[in-house]
Amino acid sequence: MRRTTPPHRTTARAGRILPQAVAALVVVLLLAVVVRLPWAGDLGMHAATIERLRHNLLHPGNPLVDADTPSPYYSPWMLLLGCLAKLTGLSVFVILRAGALVGLGLLVTGVWRYVRTLSAHRAAPALALLSLVFLWGPVLFNWSGFVGLNSLALTVSYPSVFAIGLTFHFWAWLTRALRASEPVAWVRWAALGLLWAVILLSHQFTGVVSSLGALAMVIAARPSRPVLLRLAAALALGMLLLGLWPYYDFFSLFSAGADLEAIHKPLYEHLAGHFGFVLLGVAALVLRLRRDRWDPLVLFFALGALMFAAGGLTGHYSWGRALPAALIPAQLAAALEAVTAGRRAVRTGWACVLGAVLAVGAWTQAGTLGYVIPKSSLPAPVADKYHTPWVGYHWITPWAKYGDVVMAQTFPARQIPAYGPYTVTPGYPDFFLPDEKQRDAAVSHYFATDTSAAERQAILRKYKVRWVVGAKSLAGPGLKRVTTGPGDQVLYRVVG
Repeated sequence: MRRTTPPHRTTARAGRILPQAVAALVVVLLLAVVVRLPWAGDLGMHAATIERLRHNLLHPGNPLVDADTPSPYYSPWMLLLGCLAKLTGLSVFVILRAGALVGLGLLVTGVWRYVRTLSAHRAAPALALLSLVFLWGPVLFNWSGFVGLNSLALTVSYPSVFAIGLTFHFWAWLTRALRASEPVAWVRWAALGLLWAVILLSHQFTGVVSSLGALAMVIAARPSRPVLLRLAAALALGMLLLGLWPYYDFFSLFSAGADLEAIHKPLYEHLAGHFGFVLLGVAALVLRLRRDRWDPLVLFFALGALMFAAGGLTGHYSWGRALPAALIPAQLAAALEAVTAGRRAVRTGWACVLGAVLAVGAWTQAGTLGYVIPKSSLPAPVADKYHTPWVGYHWITPWAKYGDVVMAQTFPARQIPAYGPYTVTPGYPDFFLPDEKQRDAAVSHYFATDTSAAERQAILRKYKVRWVVGAKSLAGPGLKRVTTGPGDQVLYRVVG
């Protein structure tokens, strides 16, 4: 007599395989994005950092302007990529693709390892990954350190992705060490301390998220005195590495100026549109709290939410970068509830709701497909969601060489240093550059319509400018037109 599989087992198997298959498709999509490496945001900053390290590992100077200053972008991860660039001679964009593959690999394996400390269900890691990339809101949101799908597509080569991937591994190792029946060896705690410091040095904001998550896990575990002593030793070793890091003074970042607050104020705007779907995860956290008041995800969320709220109330908007410390535990809780809730009917119902919300979240970020599929081949509703990446400034490289200074406004200044030249002022706020305001003022004055030719030439001489990127109307004495690029931008050679 032929044996048949019970319907509930067939449903359970499908419920396990479906999220795994979809998660695999997401990873494949991101791998294809790495090949394309769309340019937007800070990509030029990271390319310039590698370029400076390739030329001088010990004293690279400012990555964007011709000045001998430290920079927080010279992290352990960037130093490793700079060494790779120096040894292989490969283009910085090839190196960034290699870094993106490592960062993405760390993220996927890190999520899998950490989620396995929370649930043994085989579908849990895949559901967690899908929740991390799709459980956001109905309005597209992109920001470094936030792991939405579209945000990941644009930042996959950034140090933030490397740092968050390493963070999930750090949490997994820490959780296992705290749960061990016997005290873990001192050397393993020392490794955890060093790993924590590497995360902080590689991406400071993600380091804060990593620290809040670690604190929640320690509180939830209520460790014994011997474990606390090992924790203290690990913390001291990590602090030592932070203090000894030679490329910049980590602790001086705590006194960063008001520029950071203005940049991060948008994190506190349109919260419902950007993060509304995360409320499903908040509901899951309430259920977890009812089952265990020491639940690590609940504590993690509370710490992250408190820091985010404190930043908004006090005007320290840069504290909003700690928001992933509230989002990540909520997203993980939403995924885990589908496999850990008590009765099968409850789990099934929750899984259906979660699946529907994730589908809407995926539709919000459907424009990500445009980074790997030509826009003309996309259905019109998806093509409308696609945002064209930046073109880049490779067209100036036959003339402007490594170390040359280029006069350019903010938008080109965010890209030109990626190819080797410097700009007069950085395209991003630089806390370590003492004359940043004077440089900003000089560039603004140079491109002002009422600035005389003599004043412009004086600015060019002061900053040893060899090239100018600007509009056709900029032509005048002391400038020789060399070539024209996208958007009718013109490259001028400084003469005389």
